[in-house]
Amino acid sequence: MKAHYKKMNILAIGAHPDDIEIGCGGTLAKYASYGHNIYTFIATDGSAGTGKAQIRRKEAENSANILKVRDIFWGMYADTELQINKDAIMKVEDTIKKINPDSIFVNYHDDTHQDHRHIAAITNSATRYIRNVLYYETPTSQNFQPNVFVDIGQQFLDIKIESLKAHASQIDRTNISGVSILEVAKSAAHFRGVQARVAYAEAFQSLRLFINI
Repeated sequence: MKAHYKKMNILAIGAHPDDIEIGCGGTLAKYASYGHNIYTFIATDGSAGTGKAQIRRKEAENSANILKVRDIFWGMYADTELQINKDAIMKVEDTIKKINPDSIFVNYHDDTHQDHRHIAAITNSATRYIRNVLYYETPTSQNFQPNVFVDIGQQFLDIKIESLKAHASQIDRTNISGVSILEVAKSAAHFRGVQARVAYAEAFQSLRLFINI
């Protein structure tokens, strides 16, 4: 029997310009390597990290090129001021209608940053008809217990690291003094890899995961 592979549309949603890369950059790179279509929705301008939204936007665009993202959709909300309301839910819903995604990745809902919590709740409402929705972790996630793992190996870990380097203004802005986001990403990939019995992995918690047999 000859295998037939459907080209899928993958949507990654992030509260800030670099959330997607740290949470699922390796997974997106692996999807792209098989010819699947990658799209991102970034809810805020990330300006609280630099004071300049245009810097964060350019960094996001550079990173998207590395991950082979076909298009970036912007929520255009102010950093730290994302609210759970009808307007925000409709923006995500409109993006979903345009893309018709097979799978969606988004920030985990238990998090010390309010924007991360809020984009998770917004996405929860906006994706009520989507079969595959998975939460990814960031360094500020709490009580994250993954039940899905993706083997990213050295190849896609390297691409993930390059995509994070594109966010040059954020590399040293972590919640661990003296530890860069690149070091955090490598450590997390190794730790999740050990859990999944591979060298390097990204981990997810499923809101819904549809297995078609």
